[in-house]
Amino acid sequence: VAWGLSIYYLFGNLTELGRFTGISGIPPVSIGAFSLMSSTRMFYLIWGVAIAALFLAHNLLDSREGRAMRVLRGGNTLTESLGIGAFRVKLITFVIAALLAALSGWLYAHLGRFVAPGPFDVNVGIDYLMMAMVGGATELLGAVVGSGLVTFLKNSIQDFLPLIAKGAAGQLEIVAFSVLFIIFLQYARSGIVPFLERWLPRPQPKLPAQARPLERRSKPAPSTPLLRVEGAVRRFGGLVAVDKVSFDLAAGEILGLIGPNGAGKSTMFNLLTGALHLDAGRIRFLDRQISGLAPRHIARAGIARTFQHVRIRPRMTLLDNVLLGTYPRTRAGFIAGALRLDRGEEARARQEALTQLARVGLGDRPFELAGNLPLGNQRLLEIARALAADPVLLVLDEPAAGLRRQEKQALAELLRTLRTEHMTILLVEHDMEFVMGLVDRIVVMNFGSKLCEGTPSQVRGDVRVQDAYLGSAA
Repeated sequence: VAWGLSIYYLFGNLTELGRFTGISGIPPVSIGAFSLMSSTRMFYLIWGVAIAALFLAHNLLDSREGRAMRVLRGGNTLTESLGIGAFRVKLITFVIAALLAALSGWLYAHLGRFVAPGPFDVNVGIDYLMMAMVGGATELLGAVVGSGLVTFLKNSIQDFLPLIAKGAAGQLEIVAFSVLFIIFLQYARSGIVPFLERWLPRPQPKLPAQARPLERRSKPAPSTPLLRVEGAVRRFGGLVAVDKVSFDLAAGEILGLIGPNGAGKSTMFNLLTGALHLDAGRIRFLDRQISGLAPRHIARAGIARTFQHVRIRPRMTLLDNVLLGTYPRTRAGFIAGALRLDRGEEARARQEALTQLARVGLGDRPFELAGNLPLGNQRLLEIARALAADPVLLVLDEPAAGLRRQEKQALAELLRTLRTEHMTILLVEHDMEFVMGLVDRIVVMNFGSKLCEGTPSQVRGDVRVQDAYLGSAA
C-alpha cells in the first residue's frame, strides 16, 4: 500500500506528465490512414489485444518456462533444486507483467484520449487485487472471471442501493461489497475458478504421440568413484551441526546415511545439494568440486533430490509436476513457448515424463491433480520428478517418513527396481529397518559426527550404533 501511494503521488507531481490534472488531447490510434477514432473501433481493438494476450499467456504457462514460473510459488529451494534459476524467472515474469500493464495503459489512454493519476489510485489497485483473488490468482481464466464478476457486482450494487437507502448509498456500498467478499473468502478461498474445478469434470487431454526420447547424459561405469565428501563442517552459531564428516560413494552403489533425529543427516543432505554452504572441507562430484555452487548448478551437474517434507505443486497435474524435472534437459525459451515453437521438444519431454510416471506406478493418471494423491504416492511422484532429470546421483531425504507400512513396501520395491538398473542412490533416513535391506553400505551419524561406516550387517552389530541409535538393550 505504501509503495502504491508513493508511486501515485510521485507521478501526480511530475509536471512532464501533467501533474494531477493529467494529459489531454491524446491522438487516436492510427494504422496508416485508418484511424480508430470511435469507441466502437477501440472496443474491437481492446478485445483483440486481450484475446491475443490470453492466448499467448496460455501457451506460455503450458511450456517449459511457464512451468518454471508456476513452480516459483513452491519457494526458491524447490525451484533451484530443479535446475531453474529462480531470480532469472522472477525477473522475466516481472517484465512480462510490466509489458502487459503498459499495453493496458496505452489502450486506456487512447480509449478516453485523456489520462490522469486519479483512476490509478490505491483503491483501484485494491480492486485489481480483489479481482485476482475472486477469480483465482493461480488460474489464467481466474483473471477474466474475477474482473468480470467484481465489475458486475460493483455496478449492480451502485444501481440497487440508491433505491433502498437514499442518502446513505455511498457508505452502504462499501459494507455490502465487504460482506460479499467475506462470504466468498469463507466458501471459495482459492477463487471461483478453482472452486468450480473441484466440482466440474476435468477435461482429459490426449496423451502425446510417441516421440523420440530426450538425450541422456553419459553415466560413469559401475564402481567408478562418483562422490567424495572430505572433512565437511557446518556451524550454526555455536552449534556444530556437521563436524568433519567424510565418506565416498561409487557409481551404481546405494549408500545409506542414517542416524537418530538431530544427528545432522538433513544438514549433510543440504550441504550435498547446495541448499547450505560448507564452513570447512569440500565435496567433489565427478572429479569436480561442487561445494559452494548454487543448487541449480549442482542439479544441472547430475544430482537430483527429493525433500523430507514433500514438495510438489498441488494445483499442477502429475504430468506437469514430473515435466519440471526435465527442465535442465530442454532448451526452449519464453518466446518459443508463447508462440508454440517448442512442440517437438515439448512432445519429447512429455514422453519422458510419462515414462517416469509409469516407472513409479503412477502412469495410469497423468492428468490428475497432484494435491489429490495420498502421501505415499506424493513421495513416488517426487521420485519420478527427480528421475525425469536423468540424474547421475539420486539423493532421497527420508523418503519413508510418515508412510504407512504398505506405502513403505511400495517405496522399497521401487528402490530395489532402481538398484537393478544400476541407479546410484544416496538414501538419507532414520528408519534403520527400512534401510537395511536396500543399501550396499551405511554411514551412521550422531551429534553431527560420523559414528561408523560399513555394510548393513557390520553396522547392525556395532556396539556404538546400538548404544547411540538402537539403545543399549539392543
